[in-house]
Amino acid sequence: MRPFLYALTLVGLLRCLPAAAQLPAYPPAAADLNGAAAEACAQTHNRVARPAYASLSHRQKMARYDVTYYKLDLDLTNTTRAVSGAVTIRARTGAQPLDSLAFELYSTYAIDSVVVNGRRSAGLRRVGMGDVTVGLTQPVAPNTLFNALIYYRGTAPNGNSAAIGNALDTRTDPTYGVSTTWSLSEPYNAYEWWPCKQVLTDKADSSDVWVSTAATNKVGSNGVLQKSTPLPNNRVRHEWKSRHPIDYYLISVAVGPYVEYVNYANPTGGPRIPIVNYLYNQKALNDQRTEIDRTPGFIEYFSDIVGLYPFANEKYGHCMAPIGGGMEHQTMTTQYGFTFTLTAHELMHQWFGNNVTCGAWEDIWLNEGFASYGEYLALNQLIGSATALSWMNQAHTSAMSQPGGSVFVPDTTNVSRIFNSRLSYKKGAAVVHMLRYLLNDDVKFFRALRTYQSTYAGRTARTRDLQRVFEQEAGRSLQYFFDQWFRGEGYPTFSVRWNQAGGLVYLQNTETTSMPTVTSFFATDVDYRLTFTDGTTRTIRLPQYQPVVSAAVAESRPISSITVDPDQWLLNGTGPITRDNALVTSTRLGANEATITVYPNPCQDQLRLADFSGGRATAEVTDATGRVVLRQPITSAAPVLYTAALAPGIYHLRLLGQEGLIAQARFVRAAE
Repeated sequence: MRPFLYALTLVGLLRCLPAAAQLPAYPPAAADLNGAAAEACAQTHNRVARPAYASLSHRQKMARYDVTYYKLDLDLTNTTRAVSGAVTIRARTGAQPLDSLAFELYSTYAIDSVVVNGRRSAGLRRVGMGDVTVGLTQPVAPNTLFNALIYYRGTAPNGNSAAIGNALDTRTDPTYGVSTTWSLSEPYNAYEWWPCKQVLTDKADSSDVWVSTAATNKVGSNGVLQKSTPLPNNRVRHEWKSRHPIDYYLISVAVGPYVEYVNYANPTGGPRIPIVNYLYNQKALNDQRTEIDRTPGFIEYFSDIVGLYPFANEKYGHCMAPIGGGMEHQTMTTQYGFTFTLTAHELMHQWFGNNVTCGAWEDIWLNEGFASYGEYLALNQLIGSATALSWMNQAHTSAMSQPGGSVFVPDTTNVSRIFNSRLSYKKGAAVVHMLRYLLNDDVKFFRALRTYQSTYAGRTARTRDLQRVFEQEAGRSLQYFFDQWFRGEGYPTFSVRWNQAGGLVYLQNTETTSMPTVTSFFATDVDYRLTFTDGTTRTIRLPQYQPVVSAAVAESRPISSITVDPDQWLLNGTGPITRDNALVTSTRLGANEATITVYPNPCQDQLRLADFSGGRATAEVTDATGRVVLRQPITSAAPVLYTAALAPGIYHLRLLGQEGLIAQARFVRAAE
């Protein structure tokens, strides 16, 4: 990608944000700059073999109730995948009586009994790998809370079927020689270690995780450790409690002979937040402590820009496990180690993924794209713009390493496709960056992120929900943007011809796309940086409203070169940028062409053209896709464009005279 310097306006806007605490000053490792550290999270998702989830008929049965609470009360060790115990599901029935209970549990587990509202159920039926249905001795009335207690035992499967290895795994870390057992349920594999309902849109309102294990172990999980209760035979039950909504795949355990290290974050306007870190041993703590100590600053900065850490009344933390990456378990991330970008990525998930969870796996970019962008934000704010440039370079290079592929996931039975690093992570982050560029206002951009978090807190959201939030800030429809960048494929490449004569700079930008049969055109603004012979620069922004656009800008200072998208906002390829002395005569741009001032902007029913003295002209209005939506004659006696028939959105106005283009402007038709 091309050289990059942050625009002064961006730097100024960031300075308006509350300051975060200072982090350790030494630079991050090389892996943070090329994306390799956090990309491990995506790469290890690709080990998956199992394709999908419960059958459609079974999901329809589970839809007859909504989960309100889970309690796991299990026996675990740090050296085997053996599981035994009981899981409580508290739920509310729907509009029909419930005469059977459907849930998911891996087929090799023995189910000793299922007790619903104190009555032992009969007629247990198991189908396929995990579909379980039990008949109820007494139906549960509609719209009624009920409790189901499921007693089971067995050994978690070991087929690398979950997103990163196994849903429950036991391994000895090769560096520190410590054995741990940990969970990883994303996307469809919680059922491989506990009975549950694996439906994203059915978050439990609260959860408890109790784990009994050897007294030499600690257990990390969600929420707050209420107490550790001694048991016979030198065992301890660790009792974790969380009172925040949680999705099934975010409930977690990590068991090992950990040492505990606690540091604290102090976000503006929030409580002091404990960060509970479970490390393999003292050597691991000594090795990792400097990077772990970045976490408070991350929490404080993200709280400033996105909203207070969502689980501030409980905790944040980490459990070490030889997971090969990281997994954003709610309030207590599981990580193989600590690097700048990995820690920032998994923490940003606490907002994007945990507080607000994607409502379908086809929208996984709402989790992974924003968490990846959290890496970029943290690098830019806490290390520097040059380091952030290296990160964005790598993200763009990855996203454009193949010509096609959408951020939208068309096949959610393919877990490798869900967690595609190039698309869900890197291209997803690039799309977030382009939304920021589209708004052209950091106050609006970060307010949109906070609105999204507050509106959907504790719930799930889809891409269309995010779109509505950004449309509110933009004051116009952004359907074209999401058609291009969410469901569309590929990226644009810009080839520019330019010339300078008679006090004007003439520009002609030709856009081609990498997947023209899918997305034939990307409507966007484009920045051009003019570098003058004296070394000074000027950046101008012009709309690319059709595949070939021409413009003339007043500028008499001699130009030595022109750079397209110099601040690297767009996911685009760069074609040739050439000076063409024939451009003036080959275009119909006259010497009188200029950008005309229009007002009020945004407008509703009328748009006035300031200082139009051209006699007569034709006003031609195109929308963001380049389609002509309005033509109207304009005279200097009545320089008014009637815009009541236009839908809310952004438009490009061209004034055409007998000799061609006279003047142009951009305007916004606001919603009434």
